[in-house]
Amino acid sequence: MKLSSYVTRIAAAVALSAAAIGSQAATAATAAPVRNIVLVHGYFADGSGWQAVSKILTRDGYKVSVVQEPETSFEDDVKATTRVVDAQDGPSILVGHSYGGAVVTEAGNDDKVAGLVYVAAFQPDTGESPLDLTKKTPPATKAIKATADGHLYIDPANFHADFAADLPVNETRFMAISQVTPAAQSFGVPITHAAWRTKPSWAVVATADRAINPELERFMTQRAGSKTVEINSSHVAYMSHPAEVAKLIEQAAAQSGKE
Repeated sequence: MKLSSYVTRIAAAVALSAAAIGSQAATAATAAPVRNIVLVHGYFADGSGWQAVSKILTRDGYKVSVVQEPETSFEDDVKATTRVVDAQDGPSILVGHSYGGAVVTEAGNDDKVAGLVYVAAFQPDTGESPLDLTKKTPPATKAIKATADGHLYIDPANFHADFAADLPVNETRFMAISQVTPAAQSFGVPITHAAWRTKPSWAVVATADRAINPELERFMTQRAGSKTVEINSSHVAYMSHPAEVAKLIEQAAAQSGKE
């Protein structure tokens, strides 16, 4: 065998070995669990409602960030969420509750989002809004009212029963008098591209939810192909069942790294 041919074969073998090692390293890196969790609240609440879930995730070694949406417009809420996602030091799991589900459906198109978790949340499709979904399958509550200047609120007299029936009354009484009043127009903004169509998703269906019809939640999770758990909970499952919600988020973090 000529020396030049021998050298060429050796070089080719080394190149193949390097490629194999690189491929194995890439696979290992991809399989690493996601460590960043970004939590997004819904209407009538703020980020503080995620405290119990955040404590569990932090205890378990995750880096948690909570978005404080201004709720002045859908665009503003998506921007606030994307700002937090982009500040992460790697990929993140994006979690949305209620209207926050619509926000993460739009913001989840960010390249740094590895997976989506919906907690008693809207999962609109491309070209669809939460309002469209609610018109098709209305919730049990009739307590959501509009202010004269175009914002929404829940009648405090019905807040406990219709929003958070499985929380202590003293807690929901304060939530009712401190509730955020979102801009009503944000509810009717359609999604430009549903992130769940291209990224893995998980979901919680709250079976005693009066703010979003549980049947609508089931329809949306099934349509999206989300890995779903059902919890006998009011609308605020993340507050009344934080351990179960945190467990699903951790599953999403572990499995998204393998996608």
